[in-house]
Amino acid sequence: MKPNSNKISEKWRARVEIQIPFHDVDVMEIAWHGHYTKYFEIARCALLDKIKYNYPQMRESGYAWPVIELKIRYIKPLIFKQWIVIYAEVSEYENRLKINYTVYDKDSDKRLTRGHTVQVAVEMKSGEMCFVSPPLLLKKLGI
Repeated sequence: MKPNSNKISEKWRARVEIQIPFHDVDVMEIAWHGHYTKYFEIARCALLDKIKYNYPQMRESGYAWPVIELKIRYIKPLIFKQWIVIYAEVSEYENRLKINYTVYDKDSDKRLTRGHTVQVAVEMKSGEMCFVSPPLLLKKLGI
């Protein structure tokens, strides 16, 4: 089931398509599990571009946003030359930035993988973690 657009603003969601390349697969032509983080990152950057707050803008605003948590649920394998669709959507933003990911097979529309990342704001000048998201993030999300 695709992400529910009724729950979340379209601005808070991005969609990317990727074809699984040869250099990401093993001898059985299955994508190595570690590459899923790269696919999530591609979708996350598309989402951050959409709200105009990707890593360069974060740096310019004085905040770093390190990933402090990553969870992946491998449902079905990704295989060489398979086209996948990855949805990334913001699910939390007040005290941390949580982004959910869902991966589908482009042809069959079957869900293959899901997961999430959690990032926190760190003030670059002091190196201190913020316990509340900076107001600029809320502005970028239209809140």
